[in-house]
Amino acid sequence: MARKPKTIITCAITGAIHTPTMSDALPYTPDDIAGQAIAAAEAGAAILHLHARRPADGGVSINPDDFAAFLPRVKQATGAVVNISTGGSLKNSIEERIAPALRFSPEMCSLNMGSINFSFHPLAKRYDTWKFDWEKDYVENSDTYIFRNTFRDIGTVAAALGPHDIKFEHECYDVGHLYNLRFCMDIGLFKAPIFIQFVFGILGGIGPEVDNLIFMKRTADRLFGDDYRWSVLGAGGAQMGLASTASQMGGHVRVGLEDSLFIERGKMATSNAEQVAKIRRIVEDLGCEVATPDEARDILGLKGSDRVAF
Repeated sequence: MARKPKTIITCAITGAIHTPTMSDALPYTPDDIAGQAIAAAEAGAAILHLHARRPADGGVSINPDDFAAFLPRVKQATGAVVNISTGGSLKNSIEERIAPALRFSPEMCSLNMGSINFSFHPLAKRYDTWKFDWEKDYVENSDTYIFRNTFRDIGTVAAALGPHDIKFEHECYDVGHLYNLRFCMDIGLFKAPIFIQFVFGILGGIGPEVDNLIFMKRTADRLFGDDYRWSVLGAGGAQMGLASTASQMGGHVRVGLEDSLFIERGKMATSNAEQVAKIRRIVEDLGCEVATPDEARDILGLKGSDRVAF
């Protein structure tokens, strides 16, 4: 029998959706972000997907100085691939959102392949009190948010970050985003092999059903042939189930407190590392091997950590 390809585990450490009230485990200080990222790498994450937060109150930050407080520490303590978000904030321009990537020139960056309604306002009903004043309005008003990524925005990112030899994690929240990506490849913005992150379960995107995963995968096969690698992100309760399914289909997986605050139904995760350890155990129990950071670099064709600027 042919050997299964190794499975890359990505861990998304903090993100821009969940707020400090929602989980005591959610990191937002530089010490906590660095500590949890390092622990996730030790648990088996080959890629660390990183956002920054305001250290004082946990608010979303795209200030490069806030990234500088933890990026060197993560690099020094782990061999993991660092992936910096170009999303970061739903309220800033694309030029502002890519400022951290321009400064630090990481091996990877996430890049959403289209604009979507992006909402998590139902979460506001779960809490009567909040740790910080900004949280309630931020969550309640997310029903007005559009996560903007126009074709011009995507072109701006490609032009600005392309010279840095950054590999993009092309986040596709619906099937139309795959066609957007195909168009962008056809006009020369991105070169094969590409790396696609199928995103399921965000309010505004495609739902977290296995049928949708199969549909997205078949569509990508038709559009990209052998010129892509892929991973799955399942939001909330879909996290572990979809990741497990993806690993058996030959894909890679993403977990982390950015995507889900739980380790199982009704039980909060205590850390990012706990989620990484769980998906690693599942993947290995099902007969797959987990990729090391250097194996992930080889699979995805990354430039190497010696060429980053932090």
